[in-house]
Amino acid sequence: MPCVRRQPHENVATVLVDPAVLRELELALMGRDMWVWPVETAPTYTDGPRMAFQIRRRMLLARRGAWDDAAEWTPVFVSFGDSWREGDEPLPWAAHQALWDTLGEFAAHTRYRLGLGGVPRLSVPHETAG
Repeated sequence: MPCVRRQPHENVATVLVDPAVLRELELALMGRDMWVWPVETAPTYTDGPRMAFQIRRRMLLARRGAWDDAAEWTPVFVSFGDSWREGDEPLPWAAHQALWDTLGEFAAHTRYRLGLGGVPRLSVPHETAG
């Protein structure tokens, strides 16, 4: 039986964020080497606005009215920077905890479920010397 390898992917949290605090949340996560990718403009999708609509809708429907206040919020992926990675090893639990702690600071303005999903690789731009 041939071995089927999973395509390279990025571990991300999918979060609905109140647009009023999106920039502030992004800065807080950047300070912890985590990156915010609005789904609408993420480089992994050819039709980002449609994917953002679908993700938002799925998340809202799954909560059967409990998250209706987030109906107009921005769906984002939160990925982890290089400082959290140890080669091909899974992300350490400390990375998960740092993410959940930071999102907890914005609890009134974020909606998410604990756990990570996978999306095609997101490339973080790196500065080049020279």
